[in-house]
Amino acid sequence: MVRSLGKFFTKVAKKYLPDAFIFALILAIIVFVLGMIVEGSSFIEMTAYMGGGMWSFLGFSMQMVLILVTGSALATSKPIHKALKSLARVAKTPAQAIALVTVVMVIGCWFNWGFGLIISALLAKELAKNIKNIHYPLLVASAYSGFVVWHAGFSGSIPLKIAGADPIMKKFADGAIIPTSQTIFSWQNLLLIAIFLITIPIINMLMSPKNKEEILVVDPALFEDDDDAPLKAKKDMTPAERIENSPILSMIIGAIGVVYIVNFFVTGGGLGLNIVNFIFLTLGIILHKTPIKYVKAVGDAIKSCGGIVLQFPFYAGIMGMMINSGLAATFSQGFVNISNATTFPFFTYLSAGIVNFFVPSGGGQWAVQGPIMMPAAKEIGVAYSTTAMAIAWGDAWTNMVQPFWALPLLAVAKLNIRDIMGYTTVVLLFTGIVTSFFMLFVF
Repeated sequence: MVRSLGKFFTKVAKKYLPDAFIFALILAIIVFVLGMIVEGSSFIEMTAYMGGGMWSFLGFSMQMVLILVTGSALATSKPIHKALKSLARVAKTPAQAIALVTVVMVIGCWFNWGFGLIISALLAKELAKNIKNIHYPLLVASAYSGFVVWHAGFSGSIPLKIAGADPIMKKFADGAIIPTSQTIFSWQNLLLIAIFLITIPIINMLMSPKNKEEILVVDPALFEDDDDAPLKAKKDMTPAERIENSPILSMIIGAIGVVYIVNFFVTGGGLGLNIVNFIFLTLGIILHKTPIKYVKAVGDAIKSCGGIVLQFPFYAGIMGMMINSGLAATFSQGFVNISNATTFPFFTYLSAGIVNFFVPSGGGQWAVQGPIMMPAAKEIGVAYSTTAMAIAWGDAWTNMVQPFWALPLLAVAKLNIRDIMGYTTVVLLFTGIVTSFFMLFVF
């Protein structure tokens, strides 16, 4: 049954799913029209909401790009890459490879979503290089499937935001500060992640093609290693080249960074987007050893951000239309109105999953739903921490069929969104059922 579902959704995706950028443009048009029909906004007002919103998210956009770039650059450092090659040798069969890459993605994304996305794509390439007759699209889809846990981990935007002095919490939730012990490290959250760590690899393995003619083996040219250009002898280097290839600067900056990180946590600092970026930046500089190697690694990583950079303004514009037209409030309030203390986390999760199609950003999701869901949670009698994690899980859930965040992984794996979306749709259905149960009976 699982294999049949994967095959069916893959056929649908290949036939009907457009490029991720086209998907964003279609969503923008849908929201634009709904704003006029549902909320009664004029054409001129909707253009103002979209145009005004497109550049309102630049700070957060830069944080997101840095998470991806610093995580990617760290993943491509020689120590990490060498470890990936060793890890890839653990799997001996296609099924083992699919399970392994899924587990690595779940764990990697729990620590840092940018790092997890890239390291799993690199591991998928190594596995496909070592194992014959492996269905490459499913292997890459399996890597992406672990992304469903990102918002419940160390780089999750919402739990990190509410762990500090968040403006939305200050205005709409009595200024409450929710420590990560009640969100990321709550037993309910950790149990759900553990369940997915075990079950999603099984779901992915069950989707493996039965017939050999259905297996799409990857082009061997994809695996050509980009070896570093041989260094000149020191005596032939210019003074500038000696500085670029000297580890001294990297080690000094790395040492300063490590001291800062240690002192930050010792003095009571908490996890946040900026400190996560700082940690991965520091480790990347250290592990690449020389400044010029890290510069090249960052340059390569930035290439995978093109789709995100292009699409982020449009999704920010969509968010502007959703908020300013009143669509987001109308939509979210509709779920609140049919909720009680038992069903509120479930309906919050469901609404967040739908909103994520239009605002595929954790921070954007929080900006849209936080002001509505937090006061409602207080009125209904549901904990702020539960409500926040319901939004976070809903946001991460529909990423399985929202192509925005798959772009970096696909850039590394050299596949199209249509190649993997059928398989991730099956993961969407499975994780949706399990998480819904948790929202109703566990959280």
